[in-house]
Amino acid sequence: MHPTRVIGLMSGTSVDGIDAALVEIVGTDLDLKVELLAGETYPYPAQLRERILAVCTGEAISMTELAELDDAIAVVFAQAAQNIQIGHPPAVLIGSHGQTVYHRPPEFYSSTSILPSKESPVPNPQSPGYSLQLGRGAVIARLTGITTISNFRVADIAVGGHGAPLVPRVDAYLLSHPQESRCIQNIGGIGNVTYIPARHNHWLGQIRGWDTGPGNSLLDLAVQHFTNGAKSYDENGSWAASGTPCYPLVEKWLSHDYFHLPPPKSTGRELFGLTYLQQCLQDCQAYQLTPADVLATITELTVASIVDSYRNFLPQMPQRVLLCGGGSRNLYLKDRLELLLKSVTVLTTDEVGLSAAFKEAIAFAVLAYWRQLGIPGNLPAATGADQEVVLGEVHHGIGNR
Repeated sequence: MHPTRVIGLMSGTSVDGIDAALVEIVGTDLDLKVELLAGETYPYPAQLRERILAVCTGEAISMTELAELDDAIAVVFAQAAQNIQIGHPPAVLIGSHGQTVYHRPPEFYSSTSILPSKESPVPNPQSPGYSLQLGRGAVIARLTGITTISNFRVADIAVGGHGAPLVPRVDAYLLSHPQESRCIQNIGGIGNVTYIPARHNHWLGQIRGWDTGPGNSLLDLAVQHFTNGAKSYDENGSWAASGTPCYPLVEKWLSHDYFHLPPPKSTGRELFGLTYLQQCLQDCQAYQLTPADVLATITELTVASIVDSYRNFLPQMPQRVLLCGGGSRNLYLKDRLELLLKSVTVLTTDEVGLSAAFKEAIAFAVLAYWRQLGIPGNLPAATGADQEVVLGEVHHGIGNR
């Protein structure tokens, strides 16, 4: 079987830029093999990023402006796809996740407030979820001439799922181990986990996945707040490492309904965004925390929410945790995670042969590849869907007709 060259495009809730991965794929599932030929992150133009972030925080927008934003994002995604191929044989397929600007899980809370509530979450089975990714595939296909698969989440939502997380099935086939149970922990703007038991009969049905809560979203917003926008993130977690966590605040924040809601579950900036950070900063005033202390405390929330979710919702603790996403480069966060997990080994996916920086983009390349083969891409145990379905909408490029 000849390898298929595919481009994966992804921009997460941090809105840092477009992660582009050019890969060669062979096989289907257990025999799936992916080789990364090139990976690059292309920053958004500053004005476009500001517009995306404004929409993500709920700023009103007209339909005309929404259409223009949708197309503007598609154009920079198409440019990323064209640039990543320079110096390489051309790709025949693109899998584009697009840019999430709104995500609403299928289960509503009893209160729309982001503050902790004593009331339990109340599911509303009559209302499916909703997830909006901008950067339409038709424009990408038109500009690149390459068939583009996009809008991956809607098929899962249509069968009762959250439309997230969508990477667990890819994780299972690329990162499982015959003797070892693993958690693949992505730390982007939002954290999400895939629990993979050691491979055995019926192992796929025992995989679990969910959004653990805030990843880098609150940390990045706090850094921007304290530096008046001069910095967008805390490199290596060095600033946070110079502070001291306030554990009473971490315990208070962990009382939020979301952390106690059993999987499958998903979340986003709608819950753990600017409004939530503002409440956190207000809470910090009572303890007279320095900016470094605030960052250390928010980091501790991210770490504790990950560890608590493992202890509360996994059948057993994993033997190994593999980190990926931007947060995998935060050395302070990684150290805190290792300390709280105690006997569990914490590595990055780089150390087992899969790029930590571009794993999510690689995953959407694989999902696009599976779409072309008619192979389901979701994992109902992770998304809550009623069944396995093929994911993504196909937009034919002029070079692929």
